Amino acid sequence: MINLSVIKSRHFFATVMLVFALLLSSLAQANLSIRITKGSDQAIPIAIVPFSWSGLGGLDQDVASIIGANFTRTGLFRTLPREDLVSLPTKGSQVVYRDWRLLKVNYLVIGSIESLGGQQIRINYELFDVANQERLLAENVTGKVMDLRRQAHLISDRIYERLTGQQGIFSTKIAYVTAKQQYKSVNYRLHVADADGQRSRSILSSIYPLLSIDWSPDGKKLAYVSFETGRPAIFIHELATGKRIQLTNFQGLNGAPSWSPDGKKIAMTLSRDGNAEIYIYHLDNPRLTRVTQHYAIDTEPSWSPDGKSIIFTSDRSGGPQVYRINLASGEEGRVSFDGNYNARPRYSPDGKEIFMMHRPSGGGLFGIAALNMSTGRTRVLSTSPLDHSPSVSPNGAMVIYALMRGEKGVLGVVSTDGRIQYELPAESGDVLEPAWSPYLK
Repeated sequence: MINLSVIKSRHFFATVMLVFALLLSSLAQANLSIRITKGSDQAIPIAIVPFSWSGLGGLDQDVASIIGANFTRTGLFRTLPREDLVSLPTKGSQVVYRDWRLLKVNYLVIGSIESLGGQQIRINYELFDVANQERLLAENVTGKVMDLRRQAHLISDRIYERLTGQQGIFSTKIAYVTAKQQYKSVNYRLHVADADGQRSRSILSSIYPLLSIDWSPDGKKLAYVSFETGRPAIFIHELATGKRIQLTNFQGLNGAPSWSPDGKKIAMTLSRDGNAEIYIYHLDNPRLTRVTQHYAIDTEPSWSPDGKSIIFTSDRSGGPQVYRINLASGEEGRVSFDGNYNARPRYSPDGKEIFMMHRPSGGGLFGIAALNMSTGRTRVLSTSPLDHSPSVSPNGAMVIYALMRGEKGVLGVVSTDGRIQYELPAESGDVLEPAWSPYLK
């Protein structure tokens, strides 16, 4: 069990390390399952009809089912159960709008999959507005049969953007860490998976803790902290090649790496001068620039979307709170005032809000909260014994974070309007340290 008294200590930057060291249990597989814990009664009904298949044998992925699961997780849509489908059209000429209006369906998705020879396939899909009897989309996607899941995510993104005007995140990735007890040591693995927890692959295995993952803006690299040198050190990992570069190995703390929006710099926490301060590492011409100058602990930096300022966690007010520094002027100011514990801040993509680990002033459970940068108001999105390490989706619609479910570490996801929550547990064991990728090309 996690000792929450540690969270209250002055050295709050060690919290994640403590959590990480305590989550030691077996892991059966790397893929994560989905468990929806909170839905919305205002979700828009949508019917997604099973796609027909023209080819030899069968398909190992159900494209319509993947699309339906994607839309259900957004909280904006409610997918009609398959047993309630009145017909199975696969092309527009087969759609009878009256039937779908009787089911009170707002939108309808149909499609077909055909073999192009060898491993090549084409997916044809159409989106209909039932009330207005209008076809909104009619497109096709070609690719390899082994990539059906990726193609289903791409189709989901296209439909979602057509219906909401917002870019979808179904084709994005998440990174996370698992820990497995092996005799007297622990095996840590760094994974990259689809946003729904599937198609997971391990990119690094280590007997030393791994934490503080952050994606590069182009989605091609990860920065993280490893203890393999005997102390925390920051590494950059190229996903395509597996090449690793060690950035830092100073005495003391080397932690909390955060990529700049242009990908040319990484903000981090170092205690090389005796106290935990925020530094910027310049990648093009390797050098360090010190950002903060304070006797308190300054840690967990995060860049503003325009790259002009950094928010960070500091205990200079007596407890962990969020501060901001203007990189041009050096002007600093406290940002969070509601609650006696606010840490690990992360900007929304539009810069209007920050998401952070939060505990109310009266005490109680730790949760994930959103702080409006204009009004200063805080709204709580989740609460459990220890919700921490938030990471925001690139469209700003969802936040992924780590939490404890009993004595088990799982990942949680909450919509930024608080209407839907779901969890991503492993089949067995613990999972933690999530990071949501940017949009991927």
